[in-house]
Amino acid sequence: MKFLADMGISPKTVAFLQYLGYDAVHLHDQGLDRLPDITILAKARDERRILLTHDLDFGELVAISGAKLASVITFRLRNMHPERVNRYLQTIITQHQNILEQGVIISVTEGLIRVKSLPIEDN
Repeated sequence: MKFLADMGISPKTVAFLQYLGYDAVHLHDQGLDRLPDITILAKARDERRILLTHDLDFGELVAISGAKLASVITFRLRNMHPERVNRYLQTIITQHQNILEQGVIISVTEGLIRVKSLPIEDN
């Protein structure tokens, strides 16, 4: 699995993923701090990376597009300390590894991980 961390995600989370053996990059490390959301999403899709973010816009962009990729994990925690984010992320990888590569939007809030498969279809 490959990951792309948006600006709201700590570089310590990228280091944590790399320590676990994953291919993980941070937008800041690539000099892409001001990249527009739609371009970040396209980058994640083109590179087949799972996007890690704190920004709700990405889930909406993926849902509206009808795309099956890229997967997006949105962290909406009151405390975004890297160790907390990393614990949730490790749980997500352990429990949802297969579907992460198939296309999902995962929303993480206090004590709750919600998963929606892509593409999102109207009911």
